[in-house]
Amino acid sequence: MSTRIDAAFPAGDLQQFEADGYVVARGLASRAECAAIKAVAQRDLAAVKAPVEFEADTQYPGAPASHSAPGGKTVRRLLQAYARDPVFARWGASSAVSARLRQLIGPRVELSQAHHNCVMTKNPSYSSVTSWHQDIRYWSYERPELISVWLALGREFFENGCLLVLPGTHQMEFAPAQLDESLFLRPDVERNKRLIRSQRRVELAPGDALFFHCRLLHAAGHNQTADTKFSLVFSYHAADNRPLAGTRSAALPDVALR
Repeated sequence: MSTRIDAAFPAGDLQQFEADGYVVARGLASRAECAAIKAVAQRDLAAVKAPVEFEADTQYPGAPASHSAPGGKTVRRLLQAYARDPVFARWGASSAVSARLRQLIGPRVELSQAHHNCVMTKNPSYSSVTSWHQDIRYWSYERPELISVWLALGREFFENGCLLVLPGTHQMEFAPAQLDESLFLRPDVERNKRLIRSQRRVELAPGDALFFHCRLLHAAGHNQTADTKFSLVFSYHAADNRPLAGTRSAALPDVALR
């Protein structure tokens, strides 16, 4: 398989990331790469190959109430993607990804095996809703400066639960009253209502890769179609931005990108 490494982000894309907290690299992975990655994901999903996270584990709106409830064994994430299969690892450490991350993070980049590092699967029957949140809310690093790369393995659009983002929120501070006890944005707060009206849909074609900041507020809805949606997601940080000792962020070794 060959990954597209012929170009990095143009200046306009870098400006968009700085202003909005996200940018999409269209067609970053080839059709062959997407097909190979998705085939392994489908194999592991069918076998429920551990480690996995079930929708019931999230307790998000729309998720089954328990593992024994209808849909309780619906897989939400195939975990530990980097170590799960070389096809995932090759993409996560590819030149196409690392070249662009160096533009956004700096010359020395590391892949976190403790966060994301998974295939997101959104089942049409039992997919949950993910409310507005920042990923950094449960990550522990010296600086809140990480970037996730979300690779679409098929089409992602509103009806199958594509990501929704609130542009510019990676640069904002939020008062405690704007967040609930789980640090999700409260939709009933007037200031938040105005912010939520600024949302954008990040609709992707197979092979498109979304780069987004760990402080960017994002959400996703149900999959209302007949087909499971697959996305491969890794998170990255600068080599000098260390995970805090004793936290979940330091639980697994990071992978230095070449």
